[in-house]
Amino acid sequence: MLRVTPHNDVPPGSTELIERHMALVGHIVRETASRVPSHVDRDDLTSAGLAALVQAAHAYDPDRGVPFPRYAATRIRGALVDELRSIDWASRSVRRRARELDATRARLAAALGRTASDAEVASAAGLSVDEVSANDDDVARAQVLSLHASEDADLGDLLVSSTPSPESLAEHRERLTYLTEAVAELPERLRVVVEQYFLAERPMAEIAATLGVSESRVSQMRAEALILLRDALNHELDPDLVSAHARPQGAAARRREAYFAAVAARHAAGTRRREGEAPVNATA
Repeated sequence: MLRVTPHNDVPPGSTELIERHMALVGHIVRETASRVPSHVDRDDLTSAGLAALVQAAHAYDPDRGVPFPRYAATRIRGALVDELRSIDWASRSVRRRARELDATRARLAAALGRTASDAEVASAAGLSVDEVSANDDDVARAQVLSLHASEDADLGDLLVSSTPSPESLAEHRERLTYLTEAVAELPERLRVVVEQYFLAERPMAEIAATLGVSESRVSQMRAEALILLRDALNHELDPDLVSAHARPQGAAARRREAYFAAVAARHAAGTRRREGEAPVNATA
């Protein structure tokens, strides 16, 4: 059994409380880990939870009438939320290379008049196709995870002292609603890639076999879909962030604008439907 070494400034009984309730940390970590992406390090969560348990034992006042397990659980859950919020879903090196690759893609698109293939991007950037694909994988997962993190982990239910404001919750829900609608309006093959890769978590090779294309083509389609999704959300929520099309008068730009309009129309229809389903207060 792990022993906690007492210090002179530790309140009487704290060491015993810590040792007796260490299993509580493990329980809450397992509960939390089941609702967050699998790459989240459970050891990091455990360390944060144990630190919170020690702090709870030091600060606990039995005269307040709150059982220690309940008090400690609140502190532990709050510490896990803080730990999850501190996670950067992609490293700085990944994001730096992603910015460089985005600039390369934009430059090639302007020169070629079309979206560059991964092989062309890799050649221009001095990288292998596998390196480009791996970076795209990391950034793509980071984008989706960062957007879904609080919903997937149910962080709103775990918050203790620093709950988000009603405005931020409303904004987050609106972004998730737009994301769902934007995915539904994607061209069919792009939608299949997004749903199978991110939601069903199927390997890229399986998706390529289903669609009858190469894995590099699936990677390219995924990148195209993510750009469309990002721009569709920004088009409705923050138009200044919408990236300009390389050929604004071309057919691709018109298709993109039609996609934005379809997402907006779906959102408007959904809003009307939700308002029509809102409960009406009955009068006596």
